[in-house]
Amino acid sequence: MYYWIYNVVLHLSFPIIAGLLLVKKRLQRGLGPRLGILGPDCRQLPQPVIWVHAVSLGETTAVVPLLRALKETWPQGTLVVSTITETGKEVVRNQLAGIGRHCYAPLDFPWAVNRYVRELNPFLYVLVESEFWPNLLRRLHRNKVPICLVNGRISSKSFSRYRLVRPFFRQVFDCISLALVQTDRDGQRIRELGAPVERVQVTGNMKFDQMPERFSPESGSTISREALGIESGEILWVAGSTHEHEEEEIIAAYQTILLSHPRLILLLAPRHIERTSQIEQVIRDFGIPSIRRSRISASQGELGHAQGKRIILLDTRGELAGIYRLAVAGFVGGTLVPVGGHNVLEPAHWGKPVLFGPFTDHCQDFAQLLVEQGGGVRVQNGPALADQMKRLLADPEHAEEMGRQAFAAVNRNRGVVHVNLQKIREMMAQCYHSPENQGKSRPIVPPAFQSSVK
Repeated sequence: MYYWIYNVVLHLSFPIIAGLLLVKKRLQRGLGPRLGILGPDCRQLPQPVIWVHAVSLGETTAVVPLLRALKETWPQGTLVVSTITETGKEVVRNQLAGIGRHCYAPLDFPWAVNRYVRELNPFLYVLVESEFWPNLLRRLHRNKVPICLVNGRISSKSFSRYRLVRPFFRQVFDCISLALVQTDRDGQRIRELGAPVERVQVTGNMKFDQMPERFSPESGSTISREALGIESGEILWVAGSTHEHEEEEIIAAYQTILLSHPRLILLLAPRHIERTSQIEQVIRDFGIPSIRRSRISASQGELGHAQGKRIILLDTRGELAGIYRLAVAGFVGGTLVPVGGHNVLEPAHWGKPVLFGPFTDHCQDFAQLLVEQGGGVRVQNGPALADQMKRLLADPEHAEEMGRQAFAAVNRNRGVVHVNLQKIREMMAQCYHSPENQGKSRPIVPPAFQSSVK
């Protein structure tokens, strides 16, 4: 009955959903796949197929180390990574080139997910963090496809909503073969919502294993100060993944800091780069010079190397994580406004002090860890952010010590990818050799999993 009600509501909402797909530019791409029509790159794929779903930039980046490990362990498998956003697609194309194929995820209409499952015929389905699509999970479960949740989490907001329809989500979570969650709190929540206790395991967060070798100095791919037009003697402050109404507070803080530290340059990286023009207008209202990152190389000798206060507006994708390396400190956005925050570990990976606001529901455990270890500071508003930055700039030794503590906090928690890989191997061996699956025609268990079968 619950699925019937869910699908009635879903289909009644179709005109609204279709309108959003047509109006929002970032959702217009991949319209066919979203409606269940796979593109040519994902049709008639060599079996066996592992289908991984990661909604956007953060989830896709988090699962990259696991996908690389899976491909290395299981080279004969075909990895298909579905996302909802364009930013997630770019992570797949840039970081998983030659490893995984990308497709846009289908909307959760039965007719759309049925076509996807039939076409891909996955050997394993991996969902990242909190992508619980009832019809998709139900169809996979009915096809006896093992379903593994990795980096699982349930935010306070989602938990409150799910509890209102707990009987329905008990059925949804019963489809999941194994739930590998980030924290004890996440484990408790998913069990309370009805997931079988024996299928839930707390393994930690894979973002600790995310130190990107693609940004290492040895790789030559790290963006330089020169590429950003930063001159000798100038200091860079990076504010990343910012949102509307948050930029105003950050820019006001920057304006205050300039009174005592005029050589400070702010790099502002909005979470959604399609807002670039809007943010440029905000910066103009403050009377501060600005330049887009994409235009700096074309302006060498002009604004790209100008002296004095200025804001660099990052309008390119895939560079923020590496740019934190050049900063004296990093502020992580979505935290001065009630969004819930983004990846506070990105600056910490580079040994940089991490600043963030009061709204950290999506990254609460990371934020608390950094505060407790002395590598991060929570500020309540823009003026407090300015005060904290002025303290770091006035005391470089304190800033360096905070950076060391931030890196140490990350380093002590690595190894989650290896644990998750082993848990997936064990789950697959159990699923594909259980009595109920003995008569089902499925791909042969690959040699990489044979050790866990014996």
